[in-house]
Amino acid sequence: MSEAEKLEGVVLISEQAREMLSERQEVAYRRARERLVDWLAYEGKDPDKLEGYAKDTFKVYSNIICMFHRRVWEQEGKFTLDLTHDHADRFLRERVRSDDYSSSYKHNTKLALKAYFRFKGNPWEPTITVSSESTSAKPKEYLTAEERAAVREAVLEYGSVPAYEALSPEKRSSWKIELARRFSKPTSEVSREDWDRANGYKYPSIVYASLDAGLRPVEVARARTGWINSDNATLNIPVEQSSKNKENWTVSLRPDTHEYLLRWKQERQLYDKYDDTDRLWLTRHGKPYGSASLKILLTNLREIAGIDRDLTWYAIRHSTGTYMAREEGLAAAQSQLRHKRTETTMKYDNVPVEARQDALERMG
Repeated sequence: MSEAEKLEGVVLISEQAREMLSERQEVAYRRARERLVDWLAYEGKDPDKLEGYAKDTFKVYSNIICMFHRRVWEQEGKFTLDLTHDHADRFLRERVRSDDYSSSYKHNTKLALKAYFRFKGNPWEPTITVSSESTSAKPKEYLTAEERAAVREAVLEYGSVPAYEALSPEKRSSWKIELARRFSKPTSEVSREDWDRANGYKYPSIVYASLDAGLRPVEVARARTGWINSDNATLNIPVEQSSKNKENWTVSLRPDTHEYLLRWKQERQLYDKYDDTDRLWLTRHGKPYGSASLKILLTNLREIAGIDRDLTWYAIRHSTGTYMAREEGLAAAQSQLRHKRTETTMKYDNVPVEARQDALERMG
């Protein structure tokens, strides 16, 4: 992206937008973006006083508005600059319902859309309520240390089947029906290989890696085989696949997690759906994992682990941040969770009062 295509440090047309536009549409969209970014930078906060937003703020708003445009084009099946309040309500509702976005991002989405329609001279108020929780707020849900251990044990049990030789013909027939359902194939086609596949390493590798690295749902979807360092117990996440970041990241793993990942990397080569992709994990339907499919997995694991409360996938990430900060400090948590800003990591600095009192006693 050349500097000529930026204004006030903001990329006027993202690569994703450019792929959706013809040459003439790109010209029209660039002009519209130039006017918008100039307004955000010099008038947006208070047009009467010619006061613009802070640089970080108008860059965030500009990026969100670009995503808003692209989403409308996808839904409408065509390029348009005539975005309506209904479009904004739909876009905001999608973001609020998704577990892929933080509370602060959802709040910024609301503010960015409000700014956009003020710029258009057509003020908008959302039809749904969005929390204004800041990035410094404590995570509302996370797995306790005991629950993390229980989930690790549960995923080793999840999806497993008894040994083929240990089953009577009657029990074997029942398990064939179960495996046929699980792998979406006729019962007559269930083979000994399917028995081995049912006791595979996909689910342990997903869950163990997420518990160690605090993987966001979008990162589970983006994960590639190349992330796995075969020599060291780390995940090496390149910048082009890193969520919300602009640099490469090296994330530490437990030795058993590393072992499950290596075993799964080898096992996945047996399945046809991975033939033309380097994605590390796909659902049984051959799609990348999303918040909904991961929540189903977590719900199943909760039941096995005996955790009697509803949780989202972000509970795993929040627990990783909480205990990493407690055990090794904020710098370690910031690196492990791939946060650009220390302020984001501060929400995990919630060491209990008793632990802090013990620390004071040790300090003398």
